[in-house]
Amino acid sequence: MTAVDDKDLRARVKLLGQLLGDVLASQERAEVLDTVETLRKGFIDLREKEDPALRDELMALINRLDPDILSHVVRAFSVYFLLANIAEEEWAHLARRRQVRRGERLWTGSFDDTLRGLKAEGVGAAQLRELLAALSFQPVFTAHPTEAKRRTVLEAQRRIYAEAQRLDDPVLGELERAEIERRLRTQIQILWKTDEVRVNKPQVVDEVKNGLFYFRETLFDTVPRVNRNLERAIDRIFADEGGAAAIPVPRIVRFGSWIGGDRDGNPYVTHRVTRQAVLLHTREILREYRRRLLELAYVLTQSSTLVTPSPDFAASLAADAGLFAAAHPDQAHRYDTEPYRLKVHVMRHRLGDLLERAEALLAGQPDPGRRSGYADEAAFLADLQLMTDSLASHGDADIAEGELKDLMVLARTFGFHLAHLDIRQESTRHTEAVIELFSKAPNLPDYRELTEAQRLETLDFLLSHGGTPLLYAEDLTEETAEVLSVLRSMVEMRHEVSAQAFGAYVISMTHHASHVLEVLFLASFAGLCGRRRDGSWHCDLVVAPLFETIDDLARIEPVLDDLLKVPAYRALLAASGNVQEVMLGYSDSCKDGGILASSWGLYKAQRSIARLTGRHGVGSRVFHGRGGSIGRGGGPTHDAILAQPPGTVNGDIKFTEQGEVLSAKYAHADTAVYELTMGITGLLKASRCLAVACTPDPPEFVAAMDDLARAGEAAYRELTERVPGFMDYFYQGTPITEIALLNIGSRPSHRAKGDRSKYSVRAIPWVFAWALSRHTIPAWYGIGTALERWQDGRPDRQAALRRMMRDWPFFRALMSNSEMALSKAELSIAREYADLVTDQTVAADIHGRVAAECRRTAAQMLAVAEASELLEGSPQLALSLARRNPYLDPINHIQMAALKRVRAAPEESEERIRWLTPLLRSINALATGLRNTG
Repeated sequence: MTAVDDKDLRARVKLLGQLLGDVLASQERAEVLDTVETLRKGFIDLREKEDPALRDELMALINRLDPDILSHVVRAFSVYFLLANIAEEEWAHLARRRQVRRGERLWTGSFDDTLRGLKAEGVGAAQLRELLAALSFQPVFTAHPTEAKRRTVLEAQRRIYAEAQRLDDPVLGELERAEIERRLRTQIQILWKTDEVRVNKPQVVDEVKNGLFYFRETLFDTVPRVNRNLERAIDRIFADEGGAAAIPVPRIVRFGSWIGGDRDGNPYVTHRVTRQAVLLHTREILREYRRRLLELAYVLTQSSTLVTPSPDFAASLAADAGLFAAAHPDQAHRYDTEPYRLKVHVMRHRLGDLLERAEALLAGQPDPGRRSGYADEAAFLADLQLMTDSLASHGDADIAEGELKDLMVLARTFGFHLAHLDIRQESTRHTEAVIELFSKAPNLPDYRELTEAQRLETLDFLLSHGGTPLLYAEDLTEETAEVLSVLRSMVEMRHEVSAQAFGAYVISMTHHASHVLEVLFLASFAGLCGRRRDGSWHCDLVVAPLFETIDDLARIEPVLDDLLKVPAYRALLAASGNVQEVMLGYSDSCKDGGILASSWGLYKAQRSIARLTGRHGVGSRVFHGRGGSIGRGGGPTHDAILAQPPGTVNGDIKFTEQGEVLSAKYAHADTAVYELTMGITGLLKASRCLAVACTPDPPEFVAAMDDLARAGEAAYRELTERVPGFMDYFYQGTPITEIALLNIGSRPSHRAKGDRSKYSVRAIPWVFAWALSRHTIPAWYGIGTALERWQDGRPDRQAALRRMMRDWPFFRALMSNSEMALSKAELSIAREYADLVTDQTVAADIHGRVAAECRRTAAQMLAVAEASELLEGSPQLALSLARRNPYLDPINHIQMAALKRVRAAPEESEERIRWLTPLLRSINALATGLRNTG
């Protein structure tokens, strides 16, 4: 394993741990710190050498402590993990900064390294300009948490990160360092006394506000920084072709959200909540624009006695005459000789009218209208561009390159909508609504009795004739009325906030082409799409079918083919931009058929989508429903994008950011800059087929993966569907039931209440529960069997796998990610969770199968990678896990002790309630320590 010099990191973790110890010593009973230290040192010793007597002693200590003490002990380990995470993020940032200072070629995934690589491949300025213009990198924030930190905790973390950074100043004196450490101790004490576990289950609006935290605290600063970093890299590497002046950086990043729009399985996401989410979005970004404009007012102080603004700017100012005086009658002539300051304050006033409107609508008051507010974001951008051009006209272009340019970057990225809100609903809700509406019209058939072909023909006819014979009915069921209300709310919010307020309408469990037409048929009632009287088409709705299970992935091609053959649909698609968006579900496909079948099914699905849409002459966009964990499509974004099939990305990618991924990527500005950069460069590399020839996948690699996927799926289904008692093992040997009690999300953990089947449990708690109990099987189970059976002792096949590992980004990313998840599995701890299962014969059988496959998978992975130990190629990650494991062990054992007490106590009893506290805190602590758990 390559040596990593992490001396500074270890020193920082040690310092933060000591400060935490100081806080515990001064703020808690001595028993808390004594217990933490005993467990910490004891489990470190056990990691180094097994000692049955010491293990029994530590177990006895855990079992005799009361729940209040255990709760504080768990919190101490949890806070330690938060501090360790902060230290690791900051250390990684410092390592990157050192590379920059040395002037050496930067890390893989940096703009510098990526552009140098593209230039070496023959990409010139003109090609790069076209390539950049084609890029659309869209992270979509979701409220499917496995570690959803409270905003209060996130804010505390941010303060600690900022204080810790001050310690890196090389000229600090001893007294200054002591003062920073004192402030750090104070912030850790505040964090210690802040409850990380929510008392109440969050409402959807709380989740929306949680998502807004990342925009307010980091992304508004991050996005302009990323833009400038890319410009500097272009200037440096393409200087001989004009640099950034010849290759301008367009809008590349845009953000989406599901928070307040995802109603699939969440009864609390109503049309009113969706309206509220959009209004909260616009309020957040309008506040930011007004704040930045106020800062600009202190910068753009040029006097008309010294400069002459451009004629266009002067005309714009004249058109605004009276707005400032109306808003500030007592200061009407304050900026008569300062045209830019006057313009800035007029712009603030116009944004203020929009902000007041949003506030009024949020408060449920009558709509006051836009008044003097901007008609749209384009008008706001036009004013910013006027100022930029005018400043340049009198020699102040360099001034325009500062805060004003950053504001323009924000305006292009966030508009007045902040993030495109996707709507998601399950297909049967639309089918039931259509059935009901058809039943209200005597001249329409019984929709339930129609075949798929007849449904397509009927819906095509109704959409094509610019209206329907249906009348609005007053007696619709609540479910149908709500579906229609959502669509009407979309129309209202597009008018009241921005035409960009919404992204896609995602249909989960899409099985037929009619499921897409049903949404468009219902949308026509709200005026979102249809045919006008003059015969022209309009469509303000992008409908994205979501394919989730293994069978669904295999059906993509026939479903899309049927859909794109419908004349009305093709016309509506053309009216909305002629790009077919398709969402792929990583979570459910992996839960359904295992990691190999899921990964390969998703890969082939993308090839099918690109091939089919190309044949029909339409563009395509794949929306990747990734999670944080490997079992849900997680892993480094850069590598994940590069692992897509050659020629299928074409500049446009959209993916969900879920669970603890949000806080891990976006809680700190430095980390957010890095993550966005890595995502954009991954997209640049994966899209280079637009500029240079790309090599298709070797046929022999494809054939091998077909075989491996079949074998892996068979092994996974054998365990999860055919082994007697498996679901009992899952419910009793993991904390799945207790996860639902933790107030981390508004959405239920099961599709159907009371249904304990593999189908009913949602993918997020499925993966989360296996991770907490240290099985992690969704991310690797079946790989060992598949690799072993495919090779069958043949050296030529092992050599083929090694070539796939070396030469195929898809296979390398799959193996690397699964290896990381496998390294987090702990068979001995998993066996102790298995002791919670009532039928120990079943428990022994299932754990034995898991353990055997774990060993088999590790051995096969090492052989293919030609490595001697797991994570040999990722030494930094290996060290991080080695640091964490001795601290994770006691939390797992405390969790098991609490699980036994909670499950043994009568429902609603005081004993059960007391033991729930350390149990729920242990879930949070393990998620923080393990990181990508769900």
